[in-house]
Amino acid sequence: MPRGRYSLHDPHDHTPLAEERFHCAPGPSGWRYVSQLSTPSGTPAGSVDLALDDRGRPIRLELHASGWQIRAAALDGVTWVRTDPTGEHATEGNVRAHAFTGSSPAFLVATARLLRLTPDTPDALDTPGAPHAAPAPRASATRVRLVAFTDPVLAPRTLDQSWALLTREAHATDNGPLTVEEYQVTALDTGEQHTVHLAGDVVLSAPGIELEDLESPPSVFA
Repeated sequence: MPRGRYSLHDPHDHTPLAEERFHCAPGPSGWRYVSQLSTPSGTPAGSVDLALDDRGRPIRLELHASGWQIRAAALDGVTWVRTDPTGEHATEGNVRAHAFTGSSPAFLVATARLLRLTPDTPDALDTPGAPHAAPAPRASATRVRLVAFTDPVLAPRTLDQSWALLTREAHATDNGPLTVEEYQVTALDTGEQHTVHLAGDVVLSAPGIELEDLESPPSVFA
């Protein structure tokens, strides 16, 4: 069960935003990620609780930030309830989308788990490829629609991305081989691209995310 700490910062000017202390683990029915966030001064700033089924679909999501709360799951697309800080009002939402995203590194792992790409995966979400021993020369992009819960008040926004697995490489470590995957993620509304590096269920690097501490090796998905 990996445990560790991410630091979150503005990807443009590198202003520190938060620390996220997490633990996560795969199980017989999927994968779960739980974290607590704090501001750079140490003040509690929210939490993330995300559970996926064995196909990578979000069967439960609970977010807290700035007094706001989200409860969500994959249901008729994706469905959520957003509650205001007073607790007096709640709004419901439903979108024909595949999953959720947000500032937490958990969502990058979750999207990669949902897509299960190989470097030559065809452009179809419902036809994931099988693992490859070596990368292909070119990687096809797969389009995915996500609902993002944006900081600081968890406002929902639907967006489209394309994901491509560029490389999958094994690196020798003291605990055995560590497989690192490099993804290219493109925002389809702006064309902006960025790179994400994952090892199992841990984000090694991504815009605005730094892995500061890891107490045990990443889990390996079957």
